[in-house]
Amino acid sequence: MKKQDMNRDWIATARTLSQALPYLQRYAGAIVVIKLGGHAMGSDEAMDDFARDVVLMRQVGINPVIVHGGGPMINAMLERLDIKSEFVNGKRVTDAATVEVVEMVLSGVVNKRIVQAINRQGGKAVGLSGKDANLMVCDQTNPDLGFVGTPAEMDASLLTELFNNDTIPVIAPLGAGRDGETFNVNGDTAAGAIAGALKADRLLLLTDVAGVKNASGEVVTEMKAQQIKDLTAEGVIAGGMIPKTETALNAINQGVRAVVILDGRAPNACLLELFTEHGAGSLIRAD
Repeated sequence: MKKQDMNRDWIATARTLSQALPYLQRYAGAIVVIKLGGHAMGSDEAMDDFARDVVLMRQVGINPVIVHGGGPMINAMLERLDIKSEFVNGKRVTDAATVEVVEMVLSGVVNKRIVQAINRQGGKAVGLSGKDANLMVCDQTNPDLGFVGTPAEMDASLLTELFNNDTIPVIAPLGAGRDGETFNVNGDTAAGAIAGALKADRLLLLTDVAGVKNASGEVVTEMKAQQIKDLTAEGVIAGGMIPKTETALNAINQGVRAVVILDGRAPNACLLELFTEHGAGSLIRAD
């Protein structure tokens, strides 16, 4: 690379940093909950890039909270252990044997992988699940689904203490039952409930699609709650996007300022959304 080209790259970098200043100021002290989906975790390199972005967010004064999924990893472990999964209306039936595997994979493997990645990049992360300090007490969602839970009572006080110690919480979507059960909780649902309990400024749902699309197949960059309801009624929002948009609407109803659905596989997706005018994905606000 020529010296002139190198100078041009550095100038562009400096300009980008300068243009980010208003956004850095805007989010100083803000709570941002990030749902990291199993498909969005990708390779070790992608995980390191995500971790670097999270550490940068913490460095400039944002309080990030990571809530992760791990469906593909759970599927792989169940297959290795020859435990058959049944599904009812697209939801996994979680019996006693399955919930043990779910907890082992989410809390033991996936959670620690994310924690280690953040710590390698110079952050200070700690791994939790919704069972810790009764962060997320759940009721059974549906007896037909077994140990699948819906958040009923939230206590986010531990997370506030972690913020005060410059610590990044990484949370597995498991909930405590009222009678000592362990409940598997949908990752998006868990992230929305935690964001609501914290009255977060942003909930970022990282997935494997670019955002919410309209009838023409184009990603809508900014939407109001009523638009979501209309597109759902028209059948434009369908399939796996429905639970994500429902999570967004529920989180907004609980006091989250805005929710963004974006492609977690895109480089620096969180930074693009928070620190640039362009943003990334679909931002959903209250009416």
